[in-house]
Amino acid sequence: MGRLTCALPARQSARVPGSAAVERAERARWRNWAGNERAEARVVHARSVEDVVAELSAAAASGGRVRPIGSSHSFSAIGRPEQTQLVLDGLTGITVTGDGLVTVGAGTPLYRLNAELCRAGWALTNLGDVDRQTVAGALATGTHGTGAAFGGLATQVRALELVTPAGEVLRCTPEEHPDVYAAARVGLGALGVVTAVTLQAEPAFALHAVEGPGRLDEALERFEELMTSTDHVEFYWFPHTDATLLKCHTRVGLDGGLDPLPRWKAVWDDEVLANAAFAGVVAAGRRVPALVPPLARFSARALGPRTWTDHSHRVFVSRRRVRFLEMEYAVPRGEAPAVLAELRRVHAAGDWRTAFPVEVRLAAADDVPLSTAGGRDTAYVAAHVPAGTDPGPWFCALESIAAAVGGRPHWGKLHGLDAGALRERYPRFDEFLAVRDRLDPTGVLANAHLDRVLGPAPGR
Repeated sequence: MGRLTCALPARQSARVPGSAAVERAERARWRNWAGNERAEARVVHARSVEDVVAELSAAAASGGRVRPIGSSHSFSAIGRPEQTQLVLDGLTGITVTGDGLVTVGAGTPLYRLNAELCRAGWALTNLGDVDRQTVAGALATGTHGTGAAFGGLATQVRALELVTPAGEVLRCTPEEHPDVYAAARVGLGALGVVTAVTLQAEPAFALHAVEGPGRLDEALERFEELMTSTDHVEFYWFPHTDATLLKCHTRVGLDGGLDPLPRWKAVWDDEVLANAAFAGVVAAGRRVPALVPPLARFSARALGPRTWTDHSHRVFVSRRRVRFLEMEYAVPRGEAPAVLAELRRVHAAGDWRTAFPVEVRLAAADDVPLSTAGGRDTAYVAAHVPAGTDPGPWFCALESIAAAVGGRPHWGKLHGLDAGALRERYPRFDEFLAVRDRLDPTGVLANAHLDRVLGPAPGR
């Protein structure tokens, strides 16, 4: 589950006359957000669809490899470049129509999209708790939020513009190239380079947030009742304790008015306690591991009850300033209590020092071939360790426990599965591969990580 080590080829993709992106290419060092993935590669900043076409066409002609990248927020090596890294930071337009369809450039970060939608009176139906990703990157890895009746970001997609390695620009909808549309909503960047996405927004709404302490025993005993008690529910379990932090968010109209947290309270809770103080807890635990259990109990008590109402994206999203590594498994919703109980048992039996809480969320079943919630109502269980440390047996324990119930790993987070194991977890795995093999038969868009999780392209 560590970082893949790949030899970087000495030769570079051919230059394409007339491509401004190619003229701007240079070699640079890259690292992901957590710092566990690093590489040196030729970097191209695409400013237009034509730049993307030119770069992919050149790579296909020369036998090169290109990896598109967003904000580098994945923990896995999915975005790691081997020869050329294609940055889509020039593709950032946003257009909203009167029926809430929003077409957005692939390189647009979610935080900017959320702000623009809010100003226009619209909102995305559901969001994850991080908004630093680009739209295309979030879709490619299967980003989701929480809510028993709500799907991930992919379920809000209504159309995609995708450039294939052959240089063809496809508009993909349920009617046009429907097989590509179905697969590319969670496409891993393996089918083509997504240059624009059309999402279905809804009229802007607020979330009434009720957050506070709870107990893991109660959460496991009343799991279904608890996790469906409001529209969007999640909780964090603090290992070494029975304590949880429970977040219950209810959708409400804006006509009732907003009651946001006072500025001082938001800064104290979200910056001082959740980030600065927690960073101190993590640092102290790394220096003196014996301190982790009492520090975990301190962390569990630090954030007290709070209630407020604000625009949906301001409640969905949390700041994450303490860097970490993450593994997240999607398990059948009905299996979640048993998975968590076993994870707690294994943790108690081991001599582990776990400062970060375990996060638990829900998602409704969807129809996306490589979605972690494809075909089944899903619970997500996520474990974390500080960046720069070895996740070792803690992540292995979660992976083993999840495997017993057919758990599926988040595509952007750490896991140890290969194509053979993943085919058993995804009933539509071969359907996705058929599209990949047709659109990218020589593996122009692949890297060593995709070769592992999907299998090599047939012509590679």
